[in-house]
Amino acid sequence: FNSRIRYSECDSQCKLRLESLLNYFQDASTFQSEELGAGFEYLEPRNLVWVLASWQIDIKRYPALGERVVIGTHPHDFKGFLGSRNFCMMTEEGEMLAQANSLWTLLNFDTMKPTMAPKELTDKYEVEPPLEMEYVGRKIRIEGEAIPGEPIVVRKQHLDSNYHVNNAQYVSMAVDCLPEGFLIGGLRVEYKKQAHLNDVLLPYVTRQDNRIVVSLQDEAGAVYVNAEFIE
Repeated sequence: FNSRIRYSECDSQCKLRLESLLNYFQDASTFQSEELGAGFEYLEPRNLVWVLASWQIDIKRYPALGERVVIGTHPHDFKGFLGSRNFCMMTEEGEMLAQANSLWTLLNFDTMKPTMAPKELTDKYEVEPPLEMEYVGRKIRIEGEAIPGEPIVVRKQHLDSNYHVNNAQYVSMAVDCLPEGFLIGGLRVEYKKQAHLNDVLLPYVTRQDNRIVVSLQDEAGAVYVNAEFIE
């Protein structure tokens, strides 16, 4: 779908924020699923929900305020209860601004356990070849001394329609832990546990050269999300 970078989506330099880029990607997959009859009206009566397991996003350039962009997405694999999906953002002239790979898990909403994707559901999509990008593993390693950050309390504005913290909100929380002037050129996110209203997330930050990992954990040390940022 076509769009134009809005002031409300920009940072202090009038460039698109990383969290806004994630929102564009989320919207693209939602629009596609709704148009194909595989969206909320299909999933909700069957107690099904797609939950994001991981992101890999490579950013070549952040578009500026007012710039016209094209956002695209396609699934490139379904296997059992897993679905893999690519995303991209380009200029109207075809310049690639950002591209991404993502892994999704289909859950039974009542039990929150993985469930096999029905053929009726996957057949609604056209599976296309994966984008040409360097695909890296889903697991994020944490090395070095972790520096604790300020606790984050989950508020209503962090939640999505599934009543847990939206995946872009986790990234926004992690971005707030980065040092001033750190320009994000790449991102990987590993989602491990869902956070709900009034949960407390404790950030732990480790750095190695141009790589920073922010681990958002509960008070017992269980990980909600690990986010790796490449400068």
